[in-house]
Amino acid sequence: MAATLTANAPARPRKLLASRRTRVGILYALPVVVYLLVLFVYPILSTLFLSLKNTDGSLTLHWYVDALTGINLSVLFTTLRISAETALFSLVFGFVLANAISRLKPLWAGVAMLIVIVPHFISALVRTYGWIILLGDKGLVNETLGWVPGAPFQLLYNEIGVVTGTTSVMLPYTVLLLYGVMRGVDRRLLAAAASMGAGRLTIFRRVYLPLIAPGLASAGLLSFILSLGYYITPALMGGPDQTMIASLINQQVMKQNQWNGAAAQGVILLLMTFAGLLLVKLVTSLGASRKKRSAS
Repeated sequence: MAATLTANAPARPRKLLASRRTRVGILYALPVVVYLLVLFVYPILSTLFLSLKNTDGSLTLHWYVDALTGINLSVLFTTLRISAETALFSLVFGFVLANAISRLKPLWAGVAMLIVIVPHFISALVRTYGWIILLGDKGLVNETLGWVPGAPFQLLYNEIGVVTGTTSVMLPYTVLLLYGVMRGVDRRLLAAAASMGAGRLTIFRRVYLPLIAPGLASAGLLSFILSLGYYITPALMGGPDQTMIASLINQQVMKQNQWNGAAAQGVILLLMTFAGLLLVKLVTSLGASRKKRSAS
């Protein structure tokens, strides 16, 4: 019996490939596979090899050691800090907006979502210059707060300016994710909790927040991941102390002609992005399993 199974095992792939449906499927998938290999896999492998290549052509980890020490390590920590601050503020403002929109009637909710999303289609460069005009010493914000002691405030070329600009870019993503999660919450659960004597704070803490917690985690992680490699806003609205890893890579390539070090920085950034995506996948899976358990 075992011998028969062993003999038939190699024949199965040949029989599968002999199927016309399988051959057609492979033919349709071939352009996509070639596209991914040429424009995704090959550049990543080339960057990885470049980051491991010494000036004399030998393999080395020098560029990774250099990327994780000194000023480069400081830039990495700055990138992580600014990305975390952006994710936090995006969650706070996104939660308030999404919660308010989710309580509107469908027509007004659609109009409100349109107002939130439309600025996202404007060029990031244009939006960044708009923030520079608003937050400048003679901008609208400082002119409005001119009566406050200490005005005009320094709102540009520091961390305040960078976080403000990046938060405005990430906010539409956060609102979209949270709105979908909040819209899917069964309001009858909240009404049932209220009918049993629970106060608003208790309903929010014990019923509403656990239901939207996976969405909050996914939205925060997405904002954090997108902020890691963001370049335009930090470069234009930040100072020397707000140099992020994308700006560092640009300096190493354009000014120092140091492609190996830039490749190592790029690989590190890619690994951090993959780690964030795995966390998003894990949080989404945990949220789905929790929702399935609560439904059963």
